[in-house]
Amino acid sequence: MEFAELIKTTKVDDVLLSCPGLQPVKGTLCITSHHLLLSSWPGGNGEQSQIELWLLIRNVDAIEKRHANTSGTITLKCKDLKVLQLEIPGMEECLNIASSIEALSSVESVMMTYPFFYRPQSLKLEEGWPQDVLQQYYQQIASDTGTWRLSHINEGFGVCSSYPPVVIVPAAVEDRALAKSARFRQGRRFPVLSYYHKKNGTVMLRSSQPLVGPNRKRCPEDELLLGAVLERGDRGFVLDTRSAQAAKQAQMTGGGVEHRASYPCWKRLHRPLERGRPLQESFVKLVEACSDPSSSMDRWLSKLEASKWLSHVKEALSTACLAAQCMEREEACILVHGAEGTDTTLLVTALAQVILDPDCRTLAGFQGLLEREWIQAGHPFHLRCARSAHSHARLKQEGPVFLLFLDCVWQLGRQFPLSLEFSEGLLLTLFEHSYASPYGTFLCNSEKERKLCEVKEKTHSLWPWLNHRRQKYLNPLYMRNPLVIWPSVEPQSVLLWQGLFLRWVRSPHYLDEAWTEIQQIARNSKTLSERPSRSAPEQTPAQKVSGTESNTLAT
Repeated sequence: MEFAELIKTTKVDDVLLSCPGLQPVKGTLCITSHHLLLSSWPGGNGEQSQIELWLLIRNVDAIEKRHANTSGTITLKCKDLKVLQLEIPGMEECLNIASSIEALSSVESVMMTYPFFYRPQSLKLEEGWPQDVLQQYYQQIASDTGTWRLSHINEGFGVCSSYPPVVIVPAAVEDRALAKSARFRQGRRFPVLSYYHKKNGTVMLRSSQPLVGPNRKRCPEDELLLGAVLERGDRGFVLDTRSAQAAKQAQMTGGGVEHRASYPCWKRLHRPLERGRPLQESFVKLVEACSDPSSSMDRWLSKLEASKWLSHVKEALSTACLAAQCMEREEACILVHGAEGTDTTLLVTALAQVILDPDCRTLAGFQGLLEREWIQAGHPFHLRCARSAHSHARLKQEGPVFLLFLDCVWQLGRQFPLSLEFSEGLLLTLFEHSYASPYGTFLCNSEKERKLCEVKEKTHSLWPWLNHRRQKYLNPLYMRNPLVIWPSVEPQSVLLWQGLFLRWVRSPHYLDEAWTEIQQIARNSKTLSERPSRSAPEQTPAQKVSGTESNTLAT
């Protein structure tokens, strides 16, 4: 396939672009294989300055068009929730532009997406990709404990297609038993270590559901694997992210749960979390509510409640707190799974680590967490983020589980403004890049697919680009907090993430100014505290003001 075959009109003059937060811009619109470019030379007060606005076509989620006799209007609704309007002279040109954007934005081949063509001069291919970061992280745990080991059983992805080549498992369990346990789990996602809690030596594992079926099948090797996690007399919890009823229904179709008789030291807990279509519909309803400027306060609050998004946030935080409580306060090991183990399972294990571990609240530690618990753990980004909230097509595989995780982390940052090293800006950037990005970090559905597509050889990693701009993403109020951060999940404590859901609806100018002022105050306070000849002034509590990134069209 050639991109030129999909582009019916390459350039149109006198196009008027309207975008919330920006003055209308009139100029020349060009379509390339991956971008929309609008270039203008406005004049004013004797000055001329070029304005160039870029949009990654992959960011387009839905297209709406209206046309009259001599002109037409195209509304582009983007995956990052931005809405753009293009007024195009000429009905034929309008239809051609809309058709070209629709075709280019829906190219299915991963290897035809922009990351495989993006070549910034400042970066080199294969630089910046985490080299054996997962293996190094787990090797440290194995060395510190002596009871865990690295297994290369999945080298070549022959045992589990959604697991990485290296996993960490109990040292007492051989690879042969792991292979049999894998055949007993959906998608062959057998129990592996997710997190080791250094404070008391408890661990958190993750897997998919066991395939017990209606006849209550057993797998001695799977029982041996989970039994090896517990020392004699210890107890563990199986945290199932499905309801008891859903788990029972799954048993009738071949799935199920770990029965107490087969796993006597493990107690089962059910904390249902929505995923897939219900979560996607909740996301859609929330964005629709936020995009309606005519709503009265009562109607707005009614729509917000009807979307149930904040309920999903509350339940996710509550479940992660339960997992953290099992490890921190009950000093018990925990196994987290739902059905496939690639969505709500990862949501809980990743969020629990942010709550428990101060290292995961640093910029570098958070990047490592995303690599371990989302990217290499097999979250299907390509399927889940195929469409955002504006798309008219509703695919069964879509679901903003990763966005829900980012929202929960934002809630933690708002409740504990000094405990996270990174700012809201990082979470917004991660949201944007998970849906449409020039980098290959969030491409594909698993490490196996990334290997087949040669993502690490042919695309750039997002992390070097972020780290080069780390000052932009740092929280100036950060002070390392070695304690566990227990969030409140009371209704009044879980708030709408306005920096994301309302950032294109209303101007963030005053928030940007407030955030800049906070950064300046923090820098000045740090400078004063570092002067040896004068004592540092007493610090007063500062309330974090949520900032947003500037309104730019560039992606």
